[in-house]
Amino acid sequence: MHMDAAIRAIGEPRRRAILRLVWDAERASGEIASHFDITGPAVSQHLKVLREAGLVNERRDGTRHLFSANRNALRELRDQLAWMWDDGLADLKAAAESEAKTTERRER
Repeated sequence: MHMDAAIRAIGEPRRRAILRLVWDAERASGEIASHFDITGPAVSQHLKVLREAGLVNERRDGTRHLFSANRNALRELRDQLAWMWDDGLADLKAAAESEAKTTERRER
């Protein structure tokens, strides 16, 4: 997975929607395209960006192109970005603990 390419890829709302579609099931490009109000070639371009970023797998079955989420790459992307939320979660925990102490003092 290419981290910068993956971040750019998920920055586009339709690509995130495509990832949701292929998360649990392998889907043909035509089926994916049927969920959008854009042309088939435009959907193919989105799939190409996702594939080149390593976020989807492509398998060919005759003339059909089947796509599925590359869950390992998506987990790796999540793990690489987790640091952004670690501080936020620590701050939330501290705020909750502070509120609990304040409430405890009031109840005494």
